[in-house]
Amino acid sequence: MEAAAAALREGWTHYGPPAGLPQLREAIAEDVAKRRGIMVDPAEVVVTPGAKPIMFFTILALVERDDEVLYPNPGYPIYESVVNFLGARPVPYSLPEKNDFDLDVNEIISKITDRTRLIVLNSPHNPTGGVMSRAEVKALAEALNSPRGRDILVLADEIYNRLIFEGEHTSLTRFPGMKERTILLDGFSKTYAMTGWRLGYGVMPQPLAQQVALLMTNSNSCTASFTQIAGVAALRGDQSSVETMRQEFARRREVIVAGLNAIPGFRCRKPHGAFYAFPNITGTGRSSRALADALLNQAGVACLSGTAFGSWGEGYLRFSYANSVENIQKALDRIKNWAKKNL
Repeated sequence: MEAAAAALREGWTHYGPPAGLPQLREAIAEDVAKRRGIMVDPAEVVVTPGAKPIMFFTILALVERDDEVLYPNPGYPIYESVVNFLGARPVPYSLPEKNDFDLDVNEIISKITDRTRLIVLNSPHNPTGGVMSRAEVKALAEALNSPRGRDILVLADEIYNRLIFEGEHTSLTRFPGMKERTILLDGFSKTYAMTGWRLGYGVMPQPLAQQVALLMTNSNSCTASFTQIAGVAALRGDQSSVETMRQEFARRREVIVAGLNAIPGFRCRKPHGAFYAFPNITGTGRSSRALADALLNQAGVACLSGTAFGSWGEGYLRFSYANSVENIQKALDRIKNWAKKNL
């Protein structure tokens, strides 16, 4: 915040380069290289107002009508909606609860056809909190480097990569041959709690970065300059706050998972990353939408139906624990009291 305030006073209030300020692209390249162990050129970085434009511009640039895009279901809704918008075919792959919501590489490979242009990955995952294991990421990299994988590109949504509670984040870009075929999506919203600042970025092959920068020129012109100066300060400043926040989310995770598992009809696995709980609610006998509506209207607790993230989310609800332990406990008490009366 201090860096942004200083930037405003210093006149960082004008148009900037469509791909982002050079100093921020350099800081991003350094940070990505350090955390993922890959070499990144600032020319491979495009800064956008939030990370969502990277999803939209990537799919817009790479996918034509009747092409196929593999994406997780349940998954972040924009993946499917943008593919539909372009007249392409969304092809879902599952994240089974029995696998701790990890993907099955064999399923993905079985769905590749001659029309497959892009595979979307998201780890840590919204809405399940699942994290892709190193073994599955490695297996996917090997499969995509085989003749079966051809020249398929990958959109790797890693926006929650620093919010992991067990193990470590494994990026597909670390494996041989995959950095050149991966569009890495990341940003500042989750790691630095900068949601309203609208600051995200993509790291991608330079020829594609040039095309995405053109899309930025014709849509947003540029990302606000003073927020980019704040982004440099976030990346190069003291990182202890990130770990403090991760530990607090871990504490909240324990509270919400234990509380949900104590409610009749709910069964909740412990999420490995992000800040979402994704309980199985089939034991309640209610559909996801009906239960979410009932909790909102009768118990005063807001959550999302699993079907908000795709049809395969039926039987689940998504709760965010990006809230205080006090409010999480209050919500759990309300759900428990509602369940006693209605289930």
